[in-house]
Amino acid sequence: MKIIVLPGDGIGPETMAATAEVLRAASQTFKLGLHLDFDIAGHDSLKQHGATVTPALLAKVKAADGLMLGPMSTYDFKDESKGEINPSKFFRKSLDLYANIRPSRTYAGMTHALGAFDLVVVRENTEGFYADRNIESGSSEMRITPDVVISLRRITRHCCERIARSAFELAMTRSKHVTLVHKANVLQMGDGLFLEMCHAVAKEFPEVRVDDFIVDAMMAHVVRAPHKFNVIVTTNMFGDILSDLTAELSGSLGLGGSLNAGRDYAMGQAAHGSAPDIAGQNIANPFSLILSAAMLLNWHGQRKQLPAFLAASRAIEDAAAAAILSGEVTRDVGGTLSTAQTGTAFSARLLGATIED
Repeated sequence: MKIIVLPGDGIGPETMAATAEVLRAASQTFKLGLHLDFDIAGHDSLKQHGATVTPALLAKVKAADGLMLGPMSTYDFKDESKGEINPSKFFRKSLDLYANIRPSRTYAGMTHALGAFDLVVVRENTEGFYADRNIESGSSEMRITPDVVISLRRITRHCCERIARSAFELAMTRSKHVTLVHKANVLQMGDGLFLEMCHAVAKEFPEVRVDDFIVDAMMAHVVRAPHKFNVIVTTNMFGDILSDLTAELSGSLGLGGSLNAGRDYAMGQAAHGSAPDIAGQNIANPFSLILSAAMLLNWHGQRKQLPAFLAASRAIEDAAAAAILSGEVTRDVGGTLSTAQTGTAFSARLLGATIED
């Protein structure tokens, strides 16, 4: 498996170095034959190529088996005419990565005020209120007068159908429970279409229990009792907000993996930002990026029917749980290790694993 690795900005190079160490350990133990091909995007690419991402890089990613994208300083990139393109948006749109899969779970060894839970937010990734994903070029936000801005949202039957299918297929591997999150009481046509397609797909999965919540009520329910939910599917903006909330409820946003997946391509990406305030201090938590790498291996293993990749993904997830329980983590989640030390300790666990595990 060839993976293009883009370390990113801020804490990206540090957390990606730890993640690459873990991937190499997994490859050695499970005989995956991983090839990590490092390249640049974000500020480094802007300085060298005049753009945060380039057509040549996209072609390189399309020829590979997967992409690992480090945290990017997306807030810095405001003018695409100057090459300041949001790399995350660029790859999601260019590769049609329509499903953002965001697991959130609690870990033994950490205090959880709300009790144990294990859920996944399945977020539509290519349309919705995101102004850079609604039209062929330009932005779907318009300044009508100096005092009036209009933001358009695109909702399509096609995109609703495929994100719903992703959620129900995932639910069949878990507890067979899907929750639909929407605002159809106000956004009657757009979220009405989303609900219509979710219920249409649900008929193909009669074993799956389905419920639905209005998004504002859902925020209250998930804070009160996250254990009542398993697979949550929703539109782009609602999913963006809800997945950050559920990850933080698990103990830290830094413990939440994230996979952006489409029919032909997938991208592992940390759930958090580039955190420039702590960049270069060797204290950033690499777990989100490491767990995202595990999800990428799992996606590749399922797609190609490769048991070793599935086993490696499970081993990384198990090693994360064991590391948290033993305190082999960074300070933000109760440990004493640096970013680099966390990656080394994590890798040592994998080097002691076997494919039977």
